[in-house]
Formats: sequence, C-alpha cells, structure tokens
Amino acid sequence: MSRYWTEPPFKHGSPARTGVLLVNLGTPAAPTAAALRPYLKQFLSDPRVVEIPRLVWWPILNGIILNTRPAASAKKYASVWMDEGSPLKVHTERQTKLLAGYLAKAGHDDLDIDYAMRYGAPSIPDVLNAMRARGCTRILVLPLYPQYSASTSATVVDEVGRCLAHWRNQPEIRFVRNFHDHPGYIAALVQSVRAHWMVNGEPERLLLSFHGVPRRSLELGDPYHCECHKTGRLVAEGLGIEPERVLVTFQSRFGKAEWLKPYTQPTLEALAAQGIRRVDVMCPGFVADCLETLEEIAMECKEAFLEKGGKTFHYIPCLNERDAWINALVDIARAHLGNWLDIAPASETARAATAERARRLGATQ
Repeated sequence: MSRYWTEPPFKHGSPARTGVLLVNLGTPAAPTAAALRPYLKQFLSDPRVVEIPRLVWWPILNGIILNTRPAASAKKYASVWMDEGSPLKVHTERQTKLLAGYLAKAGHDDLDIDYAMRYGAPSIPDVLNAMRARGCTRILVLPLYPQYSASTSATVVDEVGRCLAHWRNQPEIRFVRNFHDHPGYIAALVQSVRAHWMVNGEPERLLLSFHGVPRRSLELGDPYHCECHKTGRLVAEGLGIEPERVLVTFQSRFGKAEWLKPYTQPTLEALAAQGIRRVDVMCPGFVADCLETLEEIAMECKEAFLEKGGKTFHYIPCLNERDAWINALVDIARAHLGNWLDIAPASETARAATAERARRLGATQ
C-alpha cells in the first residue's frame, strides 16, 4: 500500500483556492447505542483526551466502558436530538453556512468554507480531501474551541498533521489557536446575557460553566484553566456587575481523578442550600449547544438546583447562530486569513491563457 494517497487529477489553468475549515468536537450519527459505541471508542482512544498508559486504559475502555456507557449516553442524546440531527452538528453546519454568506457579502465569495468533526463525521481527512479536490492550496483551520486545551485544540492540529502526512502535494496551513479574549466573542456573550436579562430579569448569581479537564493538565502547563477565567472576567466586566455575582465553574467530569474546580453541579447545590433563589447558567466554552449544555446543564443541573431548594433556574443558550457571534467569527477568520485575502483568483481569461500555453507545450490536461 502506498504511503501517499492518490492526488486528484491536475488540470492546468485551474485557480488555486483558499479554504476555511471549521472544526468542532464531534457527535454520534444517531442517538443509539450502536452509533455511540464507535464514536466513544474514537474519542476515548485519543491519547490527548485520556492520558493513561494504553496497557492500563485499553482493557478498561474495551472491556467496561464500551460495553456499559453507549446505552446510557444514547438515552441522553435522544433527549436533546433535533429533527435535523445532533444539535452540535446542526448548529455547526448553520454557522458554516452563515460564515460563508457573511464573508461573501464582505467581498470574499471565492473562499471555500466547510466544517468537520474531530470525532465522528464528517471527518477531518474526508473534508480536507474534498477541499483539496476543489482546488484549495491554502487552508485556514479554525477549531471552534474559544479556550485552548491540549485535549481539544491540539487534537485538531494532530489530526490535520496525520492527514497531510499522506499528501504528496501539501497546502499552506494556518491554525487559529484560541479566541478566548477576542473582543467580538466577548461582546457576543455579553449581548446574549443582556438580551436574556431584558426578558427575564437578572439573577442573584450567574454561573459561567466550562467543560472540565483533569487538574493534572493545569499542573503540566495547559493554559485552559487560565483562559477560562480570563473569559469569565471579561464577561463580568462587559456586563458591569459585581464580580462576586459571577462564578466560573467546570462541568463534565469523567473518572475518579481530581478535575478543575469548582465543579458546576455541587456549586449549584451549595448555592441553593445557602438560600440563593435564582441562578442563570451560561457555557461560554461551547459556541454551539450540544449534549453537555442541553442535557447536563439545562436538565440535570437544573433538577439538582431545584431539588436542593433553589426556586428559579435559567439556562442561557450558546451563541449558536446569533448575529454578533457570526460577525465575530468573520473577524476571527479574516484576521487569520491575513494576506491570503489579497490573493485574487485568476480571471477566466487568464486561466484560459494558461491552459492554452500548457496545451501548446504538450502538458497533460
């Protein structure tokens, strides 16, 4: 078997294109145990996600987790599944289309905009190969993780690298590392909270719940914890409210090891026990609603808060397709595309002339 994948047919005079690839975490193809099993196996087999020696982890994953967790996870996915499919995929697809439309309106209608999932489908290799076939020789990879983490952002870089290792004719590649303090992203979060409060009034506490990671990652130098807190501070400043009313917490623990604290659900239970009657929760680490926001926060955490004596719980949706967020996404993409935006596509006349010269020289068409 060849080390390199077959290159798409080359045609002289074809214009080089610039692409933007949005990447999100991933989703199973359906809310069933059968669909969850391969998705979880791919996700939990990533050594950046689970930093346990394979000899120890492999029997646990294949002997226990993949035989017990898929059915339970499938029920949770079924509770939030949309008519069009998984919420994460639906919102990511919509964001991709809106980004393409906004960029076209700004005069960049020649860009090739697409999306992929790090785990599941559409996969990064499949989408990169499709972009290559469409003539992309410059690709900006934009992971939709505001805060950098080795277990999210870095896995995208890893997978892109693994894919390109099989390409003979590689493109130029740029990556967006993070955007946790981007003014447009922060402004979109603040605008979303204010819009919610205009309709529902203000809570006693606002929790900004981020996806958790093992505490060991912080000790080993991962900047995720610090970037989450910076996002939280900037949101509080943008809202102009007392810092003590805004709490940064971490959700979605897995396993017995200590993860970043404070944990979201225990914090909510403690607030209820202290007499706090209303809390609002937002998840700034997710730009699209998904299982972790719609089921874990809006359902499980709400139930826990109310059971401990809280009276009112509001979940503020992710940015999803809000105009302010799509505008911020445009700004992020344009900033990282940089001088690639100045490379004008060849005119039809120029392409025809190039093709004719190649024909006269006997080049293969």
